[in-house]
Amino acid sequence: MTDDPLRAVRLSVLDRSLIRQGEGADEALRATVRFAREIEALGYHRFWVSEHHGVPGVAGSAPTVLAAAVASATERIRVGTGGVMLPNHRPLVVAEQFGVLESLFPGRIDMGLGRSVGFTGAVRRALGAQKEDADRFGEDLAELLGWFAGDGARTAPGVRAVPSEGLRVPVFVLATGAGARLAAERGLPLVIAPVRGEERMLRAVGEYRSAFRPAPDAPDPYRRPYVVVSVSAAVGADAEEAEAMQVSEAWATVVSRTRGVFPPLLPPREVTGREMTGRERALFAEARRSQVHGTQEEVAAALSGLVRRSGADELLLTLNAYDHGLRLDSYRRLARLARLARLAGPARG
Repeated sequence: MTDDPLRAVRLSVLDRSLIRQGEGADEALRATVRFAREIEALGYHRFWVSEHHGVPGVAGSAPTVLAAAVASATERIRVGTGGVMLPNHRPLVVAEQFGVLESLFPGRIDMGLGRSVGFTGAVRRALGAQKEDADRFGEDLAELLGWFAGDGARTAPGVRAVPSEGLRVPVFVLATGAGARLAAERGLPLVIAPVRGEERMLRAVGEYRSAFRPAPDAPDPYRRPYVVVSVSAAVGADAEEAEAMQVSEAWATVVSRTRGVFPPLLPPREVTGREMTGRERALFAEARRSQVHGTQEEVAAALSGLVRRSGADELLLTLNAYDHGLRLDSYRRLARLARLARLAGPARG
């Protein structure tokens, strides 16, 4: 085991398919597929896509469809969702979708699940979901797992989930609301981020580990608590370049908090050159608080410290820079830091 935490953990990537100013949703989706091939070539372990509905600045509204495109365009990297939001879907349909994915790309599919509902009332109505549906996440998760285990008849006698029944797709629970507790009770891996402060995240991780009860049929390495920490990280030729990579998404987050809509990403200069209100400045600082950026040495130190403090088994890295080339260069620098290398076959587990 290496003494360098960054080389001891798995490194993976989450791409939210954000739209840039002057770019269409179709271009953003094709960029995600292209980016997945580039990330695979750099030696990363997983590539996940996300689910957002009715958001002008996000093209990724159908994660299982996009995951299929990514898996088709790659050869060995694990592909999954970060995540599918169960309140928006019937568990049987989710089981069938992942059963199809696992059947087409055996041993490469991950099922990341969350409990969030639509961002606005209008979106929730269009989805046929309500805020309180998030409270059924535990029940929906149990039903979903039952379809894979062949217990679906308890929910709907005479119905079987084809081709999902009997397949083993690794399940990851996103730690929103009661997610950490449910992951522990079910013996499932936990995905968590320090978006509300690292101290709060570390408490949740500690509670998850204390309450963890291994699932009897869990494969390695998930027979013990498995923690994936998601973090936005940017590595630049210098600290200024790295910092600029993250301002576009931070500003889009401010707009979403103040105007109720997440817009396409603006070029960094348009963000840093604008006059912000006091509330906008506060929200901008808050959006940047959990972001890691700097030179290779600075980011290596920051991420290594995060791994040590959290005991993370894996880092799920995200970076939504306006410039696609700079974003790829950042991941290339991170790959060098961790000494990632291409593997001969599919990534397992």
